[in-house]
Amino acid sequence: MSTTRTRRAALVAATVTAALVLAACGDGDSGDASHGSSHGTSSSPSSSTAAAHNAQDVSFAQGMIPHHRQALEMAELATDRASSAEVKDLAARIEKAQDPEIKTMSGWLKSWGEEVPEAGASMPGMDHGASSGMPGMMDDADMETLGKASGKGFDTMFLTMMVEHHEGAVDMAETEKAKGRYAAATAMADDIITGQTAEITEMNKLLGKS
Repeated sequence: MSTTRTRRAALVAATVTAALVLAACGDGDSGDASHGSSHGTSSSPSSSTAAAHNAQDVSFAQGMIPHHRQALEMAELATDRASSAEVKDLAARIEKAQDPEIKTMSGWLKSWGEEVPEAGASMPGMDHGASSGMPGMMDDADMETLGKASGKGFDTMFLTMMVEHHEGAVDMAETEKAKGRYAAATAMADDIITGQTAEITEMNKLLGKS
């Protein structure tokens, strides 16, 4: 895929050019974009309104669950491999926000009688290209490359990948807001748009792009 090759080449270039920028960002304001607390308002599926959903709500939950799982996989790598305190803090906030959302969306799907994506089943070997319907997903080669990186090189690669990942999640959430019916799902979508857009700004700042 040409876009994947282009992205990977850009990641390698970014690793070289942006590492020094990260080294100079030791006192950034990484706490400003936290959005874990805002998601609690949409975390309890109601049995009385379980039927008030449409196909878009199902698609949103079934797509966002593996999307979030990949973000958590990336964030877990940062625990041992990142050198920047800002990157580690960001990764911890991503885990805090998205893990509960996975549980919430799984609950919605169960209450609707819909299939819940199995943990791990949608990751290895999955087509993460445009045909997957989930923009921003990394492919297996990207994840393998990230898993082998460490230090400042990891920081830059993680931030670059996560910006793209977040942009994909925002796109998915905007579709849910426009076409979804289930109130809790559209509320979560709004939270994702707000929180992850703020984190994109934060990550671009760490990369020296803003």
